[in-house]
Amino acid sequence: MDNSILGLLKLRIKRGIDLAIRDAIKGRASDPYVVVNMGDQKLKTSVIKNNCNPEWNEERTISIKDVTTPIRLAVYDKDTFSGDDKMGDADIDLKPYIQCVQRGLSNLPEGSVVATIQPDETNCLAKESTCIWRDENIIQEMVLRLRNVESGEILVEIEWVDVIGCKGLSHLQL
Repeated sequence: MDNSILGLLKLRIKRGIDLAIRDAIKGRASDPYVVVNMGDQKLKTSVIKNNCNPEWNEERTISIKDVTTPIRLAVYDKDTFSGDDKMGDADIDLKPYIQCVQRGLSNLPEGSVVATIQPDETNCLAKESTCIWRDENIIQEMVLRLRNVESGEILVEIEWVDVIGCKGLSHLQL
């Protein structure tokens, strides 16, 4: 096992909201997909055709080596004959979530709110984000406002996965 890995993060890319229109010819929509980048890892969702409010409901797992490295989500419009158009990007700041996980909570009532993170200039949150106790784990639900574009948000969830043989989070100072 790679001992530089702290653990895994499940990233659930749920849906896009009011994404920018990039295919004016086809009837004012886009064919969006999301690219997830963190360090040298790059993952993609499927393409949803002709939809500015796509529902992906796809889960991707990335290995975490450094919780201070943001996870960059970039939305693109799939084009058949030309380069794909960028439709904005957003970063996920892991630190508030990791601080929740580090508390070592257990046996909470299902759906308990563990922490609330407010949107500010240091994050891409479109509105208040909550860390919730669900299925014996802490999940952070967030709506990210896309940057570098006229409109659009992405609804995502993150969930930490401890991996046997990896360092885990208990030693980290945030």
